[in-house]
Amino acid sequence: MRRIYSALMLLIGISLLYSCSNTDTNNNESGRPYLNKVEQQADGSIKLYVKKAECYSDKVNPSSNTAEWNVFVSKSGRFNVWLSSATIDTTNLEYKNKVMFSVQDNRLEAQPAIDKVIINSSDVDYPYFRADSFMGSLYIQDTGLYAVQIISDKIIPENNTDASANEKTRLLSVFLTPVVR
Repeated sequence: MRRIYSALMLLIGISLLYSCSNTDTNNNESGRPYLNKVEQQADGSIKLYVKKAECYSDKVNPSSNTAEWNVFVSKSGRFNVWLSSATIDTTNLEYKNKVMFSVQDNRLEAQPAIDKVIINSSDVDYPYFRADSFMGSLYIQDTGLYAVQIISDKIIPENNTDASANEKTRLLSVFLTPVVR
């Protein structure tokens, strides 16, 4: 029993050691802080930056790396989901697995392709370019607080300098843009 408890504590400690930065701690109704709470913009868009997410990374199996946010949706409706990646190669993003994105019961899976390349983006430094990939669209029916999650092998913690030096591509952010008719 002691071994199981020790192993569990070791895993929790390692996951905390390799998590992304968490600076935003807005409070919920119970007085406990919400880590990484994101508010919907006035234009209806939602911007989710990986560096501001609660991240979980697995060095052994990076395909299960996860970033999570608490998002307050003030305007419901249909949203297009875009991924932004920092990449050196503007012809191949080199995602090994599909990226999974979920909001409540809505789930999208896609293999990111380069739909737009932004050459002089302030989000990345040379020699990287920003590449945007359309993932799909989803409908959020109600307003309120949602747990939003993305799973990808390209979620690399900022404090992991060994992996980031070897990676040609890393996931930067997820944007939800409202679909207007």
